[in-house]
Formats: sequence, C-alpha cells, structure tokens
Amino acid sequence: MIENPTRYTNLKVAITGGTGSFGQTVARRFLDLGAAEVRIVSRDETKQDAMRSEFKESRLQFFIADVRQRDSLHHAFRGVDLIFHAAALKQVPSCEFFPEQALRTNVLGSENVIVEAAQCGVKKVVFLSTDKAVQPINAMGMTKALMEKLVQAYARRYVGGGPELCTVRYGNVLFSRGSVVPLFIDRIQKGAALPVTAPLMTRFLMPLEEAVGLVELAYEQGRAGDLFIRKSPAAKVETVVAALQSLFATALPVDLIGIRHGEKMHETLATGEELRKSEDLGDHLRIPMDSRDLNYAVATRAPEIATEETSDFTSANTVQLDRTGTERMLLRVPEIRRLLGKE
Repeated sequence: MIENPTRYTNLKVAITGGTGSFGQTVARRFLDLGAAEVRIVSRDETKQDAMRSEFKESRLQFFIADVRQRDSLHHAFRGVDLIFHAAALKQVPSCEFFPEQALRTNVLGSENVIVEAAQCGVKKVVFLSTDKAVQPINAMGMTKALMEKLVQAYARRYVGGGPELCTVRYGNVLFSRGSVVPLFIDRIQKGAALPVTAPLMTRFLMPLEEAVGLVELAYEQGRAGDLFIRKSPAAKVETVVAALQSLFATALPVDLIGIRHGEKMHETLATGEELRKSEDLGDHLRIPMDSRDLNYAVATRAPEIATEETSDFTSANTVQLDRTGTERMLLRVPEIRRLLGKE
C-alpha cells in the first residue's frame, strides 16, 4: 500500500470528526508512519481530552472547531497538507427525524471544508462517504450523495489550481461508534434480548483497518474527483447475531423490532453505471470522475466505458459470509478479542 514512505515524514494531517473510532485509528496510523503532525478537528472537548490523555503524543494537536462554521476551520487547516473529512451525522433514523441538521453538517459542512482547504493551500482532501449514498432513500444517504457531487464539482474547478479532492465509499465498519455490533455485545453482557430489525437484512462488513487502508489508498493513488470502493463481503443480520452468540457462548432471545425509519433491506456500494467505468485495483475499485465541462460538443472526447449490462454491486450479491466467516471477521476487531480474552 505504501508507495513512498518518505511522503509521510514531513506530512501535516488534519482529521475532522477525529475523536471518532475512525479518526483515532487514522491518527495512530499516520503517527506510526512518521507524520510530522496530526490535528484532531472536532467540537467535543471531552472526547478530545480523553484522546489527549490516551495518546500522550506531542505530534497530536487538538482544535475545537465545527464544520458548520467555516471561519472556525481556518486555524485548524492552516499549514496542513492533507485532510481526512470524517465529521458527519451518520445515524439513519436520527437524520430522518432531523434532516435539516444532516443537510447542515453533511452537505454545507463539507462545502466549508472544501472552500477552507483551498483558502489554506491544502494539497489533498479525502472525503468519507457511505453505501447509503447510492440510490439513497434516507436523509443521511441523500446528504452524503450530495456531498459526493460537491466533491466532484469542486474537483473539476480546482484542477491545476487547488486541493486534489477525492472520496472513499464503504459500508458498515465493525465496532465503530453507534454501530450494531457494540450494541449487540452490550446486550449480551447484560443478558438482555438482542434487538433485530429484520433477520434477512444484509449489510457490507469491514474491519476498521480496511477502512483506514481505503483512505490510505486514496491518499496514495487518488486523482481529482476519484471515488474509491473496497470490495467488501456482506452478511445477514441473523448471521451476525449467530456469530456473536457463538463467540460469547450464549443463546439470548431475539427481539424483532422491524425495519427502522429510512433503512433498506440491502445496501448498494456501486451502481452498474459506476462499475462500467470503474478501474479494478484488485481488492478495490477506482471510479474516475467525468472531467468534461458542460460544452459536450466542443472537441471533447467522452470517456470510454463498457456497454454490456452490469448489475449493481449490492450487499445481496456480493460474497456472503456464513457464521464461521462472520466470526473470523469479528475476531479481527481488537475490542472483541480483548473482551474474549484473546489479546
């Protein structure tokens, strides 16, 4: 993955939403790679203080700022080479009830990051998106889809004269804050019934290390407007429950609560249209942006794409993990291994 390790030696990185599970892991990774400075940009002083105490690292700097307020980002971004934009409202039901808040954070906040990055001379910005942005039916996915469009629109404008903007898109990161696996484990530890929306619902699964590897790939190889996707496997919700019950040697009842506001039975990581113009990188896909302007007829050659019918890449037609495969995936999570006494 690392093409040129010396690129990291003098690198100054900022991570919006950096106190989250993803932000902390990326921070640790880039510090280990020798980055000169990693800046955590968020608005929660309590989480920042906890992170400061845990890391005890002089190269890790903390900035109280809010992506909704562009002027608050200036001090945090000044002198930075690379930004990972992870700040977002991510809970699907919450965004359904407060779509105006999702709009302000996920769309307008992302535009603030783009514009301020350009003002501060940042070289590259990697934006985090989600499978819910593909053919979205909920406010969270719709705002992330708009964020992706903003990134590509500004990427066209900035070619040759601004930061290089690209995006990564992925599904469920195991054990990330607010996700279902920590909730299930908490219920297991309390001996309580496990709340299940729909047993046959499928979700893409990836450990946090792969999510970090994806943004690292975007930093290393991403060009203006690129979108990167990890070819992730998926599992049914009932399979995840069975795997956790097996790992923790329990047989708790399941409480069927039904599909929540805005949820899909199956998610999509890439449409057939995107796949037709994608570049296969092995474990990943690179989907380049269409860099033409609105003058389609002016001596501009259209990008060549395959013409055969291509299916969407969904959590229903990707590799399906059985219970054993899901257990192996769960055991890649350090927190789960610690809880099981395997670390």
